[in-house]
Amino acid sequence: MKLTKAIQNLGKAEAIRSAKLIAKEESIDWDVGISAVFNAIASDPERAPGNIGGKNDDERSLVRKWILKYQSGIEGRASVRKSNLPGTIADPIIEEIIGARLADLTESDLNKITYAHRLGMSAENILGLILEEYLADNLVEFGWHCAWGETVKSVDFVHEDGRLLQIKNRSNSENSSSSAIRTGTEIEKWFRIKADRIEYMWESLNEICGTDSLSEEGFVSFVKSTIKSNPSCFAVEAENPWK
Repeated sequence: MKLTKAIQNLGKAEAIRSAKLIAKEESIDWDVGISAVFNAIASDPERAPGNIGGKNDDERSLVRKWILKYQSGIEGRASVRKSNLPGTIADPIIEEIIGARLADLTESDLNKITYAHRLGMSAENILGLILEEYLADNLVEFGWHCAWGETVKSVDFVHEDGRLLQIKNRSNSENSSSSAIRTGTEIEKWFRIKADRIEYMWESLNEICGTDSLSEEGFVSFVKSTIKSNPSCFAVEAENPWK
């Protein structure tokens, strides 16, 4: 059984009642965000993540898995997580290609380029998490709650009144599956920066969320303070020459 079917079997009221009881058993405060987020899938089970459920699960075990997934998302936020080092090694042919085109580069130059690229990839890997946490910290007072742990399909924030919001870092970062989910729905969409030029979209997000406090300057400050307070969230290889 999958979570969608479990919620359909329970019905909205019973699903919420069960979730509230399980949250209490897990020592999770039901009134701090999780209630609004769970209500989104209880109101529309098709929004439940499709990766929760197995043949031996019953309705209650599936609701518990969702709650633990949500809690795991909170515990993995940028300000507290320890990111893993890259799991792949650089392909030596990349340096050969660059060196063939830019013949004046030394072996040391090429090595630094390789590791600079890996640093950039590691930074991109956590950018979305930092953006998510920045918004979570600044939007909660306006009734918006983060769907931590990807606990609502193609939705990143849920408002207490039921509105849904999907966020992306760049205008070209949405995939076709998440786009399809929103067809015919009320999910609002926002991206931070346009892909083809430096143009930030904070004004439109402020309008959506009913605030004027979000800005690129505020986000940059949050990025710096997050990395400073928790360097482990940005994994850097020991052999990186830029270290």
